[in-house]
Amino acid sequence: MDEMHKTGSGSVQPAGVAGAAAWVDAELSNPHQNNEKAGKVRSMFTAIASSYDLNNRVHSLGRDQAWRKYAVKRGQVKSGDAVLDVACGTGDLTQAFAASEAEEVIGLDFTAAMLDHARIKQRRISGETGKKITYIEGDAQALPFDAARFNVLSIAFGIRNVASPQKALAEFYRVLKPGGRLVVLEFDRPSFAPLRWFNDFYCGWVMPRTATMISGDTSGAYKYLPASVGTFMIRAEMCKAIAATGLKDVQSRGLSLGICVCYSAVKP
Repeated sequence: MDEMHKTGSGSVQPAGVAGAAAWVDAELSNPHQNNEKAGKVRSMFTAIASSYDLNNRVHSLGRDQAWRKYAVKRGQVKSGDAVLDVACGTGDLTQAFAASEAEEVIGLDFTAAMLDHARIKQRRISGETGKKITYIEGDAQALPFDAARFNVLSIAFGIRNVASPQKALAEFYRVLKPGGRLVVLEFDRPSFAPLRWFNDFYCGWVMPRTATMISGDTSGAYKYLPASVGTFMIRAEMCKAIAATGLKDVQSRGLSLGICVCYSAVKP
């Protein structure tokens, strides 16, 4: 399936380079409780950066791009808007926002290797769209921006990879302008039991094997994915966490039969 984005700080030896696993099986009963989660996430994404886009397309059956298009729609971008895409990875959602009426789009990620690939893709964009984009390395929990800086803030498949989602959400509130829109894409487990069973089998057994084969990964990244989804906040809890920041009009909509959820909210 799709992405697993970043936060934290500190320098970590890339798992794929050193040959050591970022995640081992014993740590995956609940990876969100691991005190070394931030460093492990950074190592993991460094290890899989070169095959990241291919695995996203293959294992989401191409739906990942449709989910991003929906996120841009929910952002209600207006002419002149400034957009921040947190945990931008290789820049797919950043580029989708750049193709809108936005005047400026900043993609921020915790993993330098992912940003390297995002910048390569940016150079392939013709016209003015690519010129709107700036990529920077940074932490979702301590955004390097003044308060009330952005009209739209997005994070796609990254909030569950932050060491403290609550800290990140508070930062999102801080940097949004009054009237600014938050858009969050994240995986979920479908409520319809037969679909949930199939999704659990696909994500828990099929995808880890095929994605690891495609990427040659040794970091445990594709074992982490189903574990991180299955132990993360459920939909109601996520809505409550967003509302706790002070954001209003919190909404959620299931996409692709509930495999993915798009959350949105507005800063009053």
